Amino acid sequence: MLLANPHLSSSSSSLLPSTRVSSPDPGPNHAKPIAASPASRRCLRIAATSAAAPAASVAEAAALSRVDVLSEALPFIQRFKGKTVVVKYGGAAMKSPELQSSVIRDLVLLSCVGLRPVLVHGGGPEINSWLLRVGVEPQFRNGLRVTDALTMEVVEMVLVGKVNKHLVSLINLAGGTAVGLCGKDARLLTARPSPNAAALGFVGEVSRVDATVLHPIIASGHIPVIATVAADESGQAYNINADTAAGEIAAAVGAEKLLLLTDVSGILADRNDPGSLVKEIDIAGVRQMVADGQVAGGMIPKVECCVRALAQGVHTASIIDGRVPHSLLLEILTDEGTGTMITG
Repeated sequence: MLLANPHLSSSSSSLLPSTRVSSPDPGPNHAKPIAASPASRRCLRIAATSAAAPAASVAEAAALSRVDVLSEALPFIQRFKGKTVVVKYGGAAMKSPELQSSVIRDLVLLSCVGLRPVLVHGGGPEINSWLLRVGVEPQFRNGLRVTDALTMEVVEMVLVGKVNKHLVSLINLAGGTAVGLCGKDARLLTARPSPNAAALGFVGEVSRVDATVLHPIIASGHIPVIATVAADESGQAYNINADTAAGEIAAAVGAEKLLLLTDVSGILADRNDPGSLVKEIDIAGVRQMVADGQVAGGMIPKVECCVRALAQGVHTASIIDGRVPHSLLLEILTDEGTGTMITG
């Protein structure tokens, strides 16, 4: 709440010590002050009111605009009230303090109006920074982090111990109630080695999800914040791709919607034309785009993650631009959205 700065009222001046300054009695050659007539005072008041009117009308218009936005959001709030939405958080929205604040406030707002958000996060830039601090040069193959034993140790410390708890604190400060977890907690995620384990090291895939620990947290109105580090059956830790983990968690909790925050606007009909955003597409259509080469590179695993989640019962999945402020609210609470929505 914004509080106006206090001002001294005209009556308060009587409480202050007064100093009387004597002035010479005006002689015949001195002009006497002319008192303002009632008509002139009225003109001054009218002029002041007229000057203030544009500012007041602008403020009123802004207030009405905000009320209109809230009113238009009502059907969407009613539709999603009590529904679980899983958000994968990473990329530019994680590196910029301004965008990070926007995402956190959006999550808390969604929680306050009755949605049940679950946040799944990565933390690539933070991991790279800490690897360099311990003298390890980050390495990648085909977009995946090469994760030897030392790198895995740093990944777990950074994702679970630093990034996760930082996000929990931000949500709590914004008025929400967050609970930090990783895949190891209550066997939420069980990992298995990736097919390229010989080249990638401890990069894993999700072999099983046990969402038992999440249900009471979500039902209580808390926001689970999940770091994607998991262990296999023998207890060996693995780094899991956050997109993949988010999709599997969304399916396990019966989410209404999966949202992947990325550094692109969504799926483009023409990869060289940023204006060719595909606003909505079904599974068959997106598979055809992959077959035709319209979807390629780093977008393929994101699309595959969405398709797999939809096949397991998630109603819709959206790939949205995390660089756009309040992209979560735009995608969930407006008709237009802000990215690509894939439907079953």
